[in-house]
Amino acid sequence: MSTFLSQSAEYLPFLLSGVWLTIAVTVLSLALATALGLVWALCRTSGIAALATPVRLLVEFIRGIPILVILFYIYFVMPEIGLDLTAFQAGVIGLALTYSCYIGETFRAGIEAVDRGQIEAAKSIGMRQGLMMRRVVLPQAFRIVVPPYANNIIMLLKDSSQVSVISVAELTMQGKMLASSTFNNLTVFTLVALLYLCLTLPLNFVMRRVEVAMGKAR
Repeated sequence: MSTFLSQSAEYLPFLLSGVWLTIAVTVLSLALATALGLVWALCRTSGIAALATPVRLLVEFIRGIPILVILFYIYFVMPEIGLDLTAFQAGVIGLALTYSCYIGETFRAGIEAVDRGQIEAAKSIGMRQGLMMRRVVLPQAFRIVVPPYANNIIMLLKDSSQVSVISVAELTMQGKMLASSTFNNLTVFTLVALLYLCLTLPLNFVMRRVEVAMGKAR
């Protein structure tokens, strides 16, 4: 045990540099994925076939491809057509694009779960579509989707480890490099797992508190 603690104290500063990059990748990817997901959901529920059909096909297409393949495509293939991205940029865009489809479906389900009677009432008093979405539909939809949205956030945080395959030096990549140089796999990857738990458990607690608060507001 004492050996583990002494090795942990030695390795931890190196791994913590990867933690900050993991947080940066997650936050930026989440912000972009949420914005795109909302756009996809609004298009899917717009009732306009010219918007809903292409978005539906896009969502199904991206959801059918593994994240690793999307990351490889963005990082290795896009430069061949003139779009040269850093590993960090490619990782953020790849994760955001993938998770925007899952978050979009979550938002779509929330929008469709809003009581149709309230929508009809809003229309009956002359609310335009945009105003109705902002004041009636979206506030209720957001409360409905808090639990699945929280799950998407935690999954995105864990899947941020996937960007290590394109050499982004986040937590998992730092762990791989440290393990390859020290040959101490047990200590290194135990620390990596514990650091991920230190990120996900507080996040899970916060999202549960938000869910409870939203439930009381309803």
